[in-house]
Amino acid sequence: MSGIERMDLGTFGIYTFDFEHQPAVRMRESVQELEELGWRALWIPEVFGREALTHAGYLLSCTERMHIANGIAPIWSRGASWTYAAALLLADAYPGRHVLGLGFGGVPRPGVKPLAAMTAYLDEMDALKTANPLPKVPMRRVLAAYGPKMLHLARDRAVGAQTYHVNVAHTAQAREILGPEAFLAVEHPVLFETDPESARAIAREHLHLYLNTPYNIAKFRRLGYAEEEIAGGGSDRLVDDFVFWGDLDTVVRKLRAHLDAGADHVAVQVIGIDPGESAMPYWRQLASALLPRHASR
Repeated sequence: MSGIERMDLGTFGIYTFDFEHQPAVRMRESVQELEELGWRALWIPEVFGREALTHAGYLLSCTERMHIANGIAPIWSRGASWTYAAALLLADAYPGRHVLGLGFGGVPRPGVKPLAAMTAYLDEMDALKTANPLPKVPMRRVLAAYGPKMLHLARDRAVGAQTYHVNVAHTAQAREILGPEAFLAVEHPVLFETDPESARAIAREHLHLYLNTPYNIAKFRRLGYAEEEIAGGGSDRLVDDFVFWGDLDTVVRKLRAHLDAGADHVAVQVIGIDPGESAMPYWRQLASALLPRHASR
């Protein structure tokens, strides 16, 4: 069975930081509405204190059908044995609904090679023996991957890859490296703002961190952006490639370009939302435009 067949997440999903700023009761209400709207996959990061696997477990407990994907759980947050045990339990409790997304993480670690660290982590996970019951549906994992070597590792040691803040050209490159069978999920930020000046100002604020961290700068360079395009908040071309802004039709058209380039699944991150607030009004609009159940409406 191919990676694509095992990863039945739907063509589009939601990626959000929102839940890291909300109390549990509001998270429950939000994820249940997303499920009712027809969203089949929700991707959650691990950045602001919510532990990845308990976060995923809570959201799974609140829903009946939705897939919850860690996007990503950094390998430095917990030992491989504990990641394995937690993911094994989620796979047993919620068959086929949890996706363990693993990544090196964005914090610089001098002298540590991401590929070697991830390989060692996977080796440790795969060598573990457990007294716990094995799930009927196997644990599923994807790797955060950008460069060719990490994409090869995702192809060979996981169901596939998740990419974050990439352009459409990278999606085409990733598909070529992964081959036709591996799963490819692409996150992309969107902003519902039609004024170019306002949109690019918000987008630059969102991209600021990524334009000033070594791994992301290296990624932008590999994708062909000149130093002057990366510096100073990012050129208009770079900003427009990495944040899709405009009205609903424009945003949807641009998101579909990732599918044309080879993505199996696009996780949409709505930006421009204040911490503690919700992107739900925009998720409703996107559901009406992107999800099959709304196609005849």
